[in-house]
Amino acid sequence: MTPKILVIDDEERMCWALERALNHEGYQVMTATRGLEGIQLAQESEPSLVILDLKMPDLDGIEVLKELKSLHPNVPVIMITAHGTIDTAIEAMKIGALDYITKPFKLEKIKVQVQQALHLSNLENQVDFLRQELGRQYGKLIGQSEPMKEVSLLIRQVAKTGTTVLITGESGTGKEVAALEIHKASNRFDKPFVAVNCAALPEHLLESELFGHEKGAFTGAASRKKGRFEIADKGTILLDEIGEMPINMQVTLLRVLQERCFQRVGGTETIHVDVRVIATTNRDLAAAITTGTFREDLYYRLNVMGIVMPPLRSRKEDIPLLVNHFLEKFDPTKSKKISSEAMKTLTQYNWPGNVRELQNVIERALIVCQGSEIQSVHFPKELLKHLEESPTPEIQLSESGFSLGELEKHLIIKALEKHNYNQTKVAKYLGITRPTLLYRLQKYGIKI
Repeated sequence: MTPKILVIDDEERMCWALERALNHEGYQVMTATRGLEGIQLAQESEPSLVILDLKMPDLDGIEVLKELKSLHPNVPVIMITAHGTIDTAIEAMKIGALDYITKPFKLEKIKVQVQQALHLSNLENQVDFLRQELGRQYGKLIGQSEPMKEVSLLIRQVAKTGTTVLITGESGTGKEVAALEIHKASNRFDKPFVAVNCAALPEHLLESELFGHEKGAFTGAASRKKGRFEIADKGTILLDEIGEMPINMQVTLLRVLQERCFQRVGGTETIHVDVRVIATTNRDLAAAITTGTFREDLYYRLNVMGIVMPPLRSRKEDIPLLVNHFLEKFDPTKSKKISSEAMKTLTQYNWPGNVRELQNVIERALIVCQGSEIQSVHFPKELLKHLEESPTPEIQLSESGFSLGELEKHLIIKALEKHNYNQTKVAKYLGITRPTLLYRLQKYGIKI
């Protein structure tokens, strides 16, 4: 699309000269010789860039600038000023002008300034677009349950620091979403957020992907390539599925986390970076340390701040919020709603695939449902079959009453006895993560 440039200058000769010069460069040019006229043109047709004279007969250039910025905050403005008004031009830049040029000037110079300003504006628009895409890709944290309130509090507390974070939890619980929330709430929010799936790359490619390589470092390395750590400089790097990283690469990563520097594969130059590291895993790293598949020193280097994402079955009160969110996401026109009976079905299911599974179920239901209301029949047969097969545990209720805390403590003790105090088996049996089990043991003073 051809950029539209608005020139606002009370000198008709200046407007004519700029219009002719910029038209020759391929731009569409509009001109106004009065401030109010320029504001009206900006209202009618959003310009890609404005060239504005500081001295206007009807409205001061600073006032025009303020109006333009209220109309179109992201549109770049170049001020035209005389020698005696440079201080005013600097004031204009504080308000939001991108640059200024002093009369008299050569047309070639302002052509360059226009080109640079449009290029910078395009880059900023691309950055905004990519930020929006990140949000769409990872989604956002949703939930008002106590477990999610705890997670949100930890995110707020750790975000403003540079601390390394380890986020654990089952697959589909939103670990990557939590990582992005930390980045967005940090002082690095306007810097890169770079994600690497450690499980998706073979060992011989992972080192190059993380730290880059020099031309000729290995077969196929036709040119120098920056690694993800270098690209994420001043920002955040997400090491997704860190538990799947090969043991040899763990040694290399540990050294980089300690020294904050590295060399590209096949290179000799030491590259220093300032990167916030967030790692995620659905594995039990404590068990992996025992089996020798994960380094204990790397675990403690990563787990400076640990955040455990709760499974969906432990926060079922959030299911209606999540369902409504996914309905709006996949059906923006709100042409379909969900019946109370269908919502009850969703809250009864245990969600082994967590939030990701719920999202898929809602997306599928919207496709299958031909009417205006989603019913249980629109859910996958496997989900409905699982509900039919799931027995409802019998609980003997005391006439004198009991507390939920006492019931939970009693249930944990019984589960420990049933599984010979094997914490991993007990956590799986109760449908919670091992860190959550350890937290409950400490909460109720249960000693093993």
